[in-house]
Order: sequence, then structure tokens, then C-alpha cells
Amino acid sequence: MEFKIGCHLSSAGGYMAMGQTAVSIGANVFQFFTRNPRGGAAKPVDPADAKAFCAYAAEKGIGPILAHAPYTLNAAGAEERVREFAESTMRDDLKRLELTPGALYNFHPGSHVGQGAETGIALISGMLNRILTPAWQTTVLLETMAGKGSEVGRNFEELRAIIDATELGDRVGVCLDTCHVWDGGYDIVDDLDGVLARFDSILGLHRLKAIHLNDSLNVCEAHKDRHACIGKGKIGTDALARVINHPKLRDLPFYLETPNDLDGYRAEIALLKTLRANA
Repeated sequence: MEFKIGCHLSSAGGYMAMGQTAVSIGANVFQFFTRNPRGGAAKPVDPADAKAFCAYAAEKGIGPILAHAPYTLNAAGAEERVREFAESTMRDDLKRLELTPGALYNFHPGSHVGQGAETGIALISGMLNRILTPAWQTTVLLETMAGKGSEVGRNFEELRAIIDATELGDRVGVCLDTCHVWDGGYDIVDDLDGVLARFDSILGLHRLKAIHLNDSLNVCEAHKDRHACIGKGKIGTDALARVINHPKLRDLPFYLETPNDLDGYRAEIALLKTLRANA
């Protein structure tokens, strides 16, 4: 299967602009924020642009695209207005993504802000139960988290608890972030097979739909979440090469979230293609 590799792109110019930018840097997948990552306003989607992009993506072999919810989305918040914003935002995002069938939608589960993980899990799954419908074409992904503060999703068990409490759990998958799981205490450097076996036993590898490919500035189990460029962190190039080449992972789409500009992403994508080809 073709190596699916890309990065995070600005959505300012619309879908076609992102697709053309992806091709220009050697990518065949990409991620984008559905709206300002620190705010709530969403730029209107141009149906004509979305339609043109779908045709372009089919021609160029682009996809799946990964829409990322804003960081301000917190379904586990203690304040009702925070939870209402999360629900209205996700509902609107999924409605808009109907224009690009086959897309994935990734979100940080949230932070329970002192209410406890069990309460946070109930709030998150409750929101999903009110939003998800068999009619939606987009698969919703829970992202693995580093475990800083009161984050929910700090381990595989918490993600499984959310899915188990979601009525349409078969419409929910997981996005594994290499920086986050490393910072969360999963040793993907020296025990990648063991981490994947644990993931499979708790969540099932069939639920793993995408990978955020990032190095980390921190040591394993630091619970800090600070991304680094490939080979510039504590995970390292060799370990990340094993990730992209692992037989249980290699057919998944990989999305870079490293601290880069477009030239940096172009260089990392070229490097990763070499590491894939030479494996």
C-alpha cells in the first residue's frame, strides 16, 4: 500500500489550496484545524471549493484528510457554557465535513478540571451520544494524550471507557500521537511491540485510524507534551522509522505536527519516505 504521509496545513485558503500545497511538498495526506485553534469562529466552507478538492484529491491520490477540532473544545469542562461550546462546535464541524466524504475528525477528549476522570469520561461520552448519528460519513477520533494536568485520555483504558459508554462506539476510532504516548509513559523506543500489544488488548488495533508522527523534547513519562522535529527529540529518528515501517502500522496515514514551516515539512516528508523505502 502507498505510504500515506503529510503534515498540518493552514486552512485559510480552503480545501483546494491545502491540497495543492500538500502535493507541492510531497504529501498525500494533510491535517488542518476546522477553525481558529484558540477560538470559536469558523470560516464558511465554499461548497464549490470542497467539490473541486474532492475531484483533485481523487486525481492526486490525496487522503484521508484529518480535520482537527480546536484546542478550546472541552466536553469534560466543569462549566456548562464550556461543554455547550464543545458540543455545538463538534456538531457544526461534522456537518461541514459532510462536504468531504471519507474525512477523519480528531479531537482532544478534554480535561476534567478537578471533577475526576470518571466524571470527565461520562461527560465526553454523553456529548458523543447526543451528536453521533449513523448518517454522518466522518469517523471521529479520540487522540491519545500526554497526561498533563487533568487531561482525560492519558492512557488506553480511559479512551476505551469513553468508547464503551458511546452508543455508536463503532463510529469512534483513535489517533495515536507518538509524542503524547511517549510522554504518557508508553515506551515506543524500546518496546514498540509491547505498546501495540497493549493497545490491541485494551482498544483493539482495528480502532487505530491515524498517527500523529512527532518527536518529543521530553523523556518517557514526563507528561508534558512538547513536540520536536523528527530526530531532534528523545524518541529519535530510528524509533520513528520503526513506527512508520511496523507491519501493524505501515498502512495507516501519518500526519506530522512537528514545529516546522513548509520547507521543514518538505524535508521531513522526504526523509521519512527514504526511511520507509530503505526499511
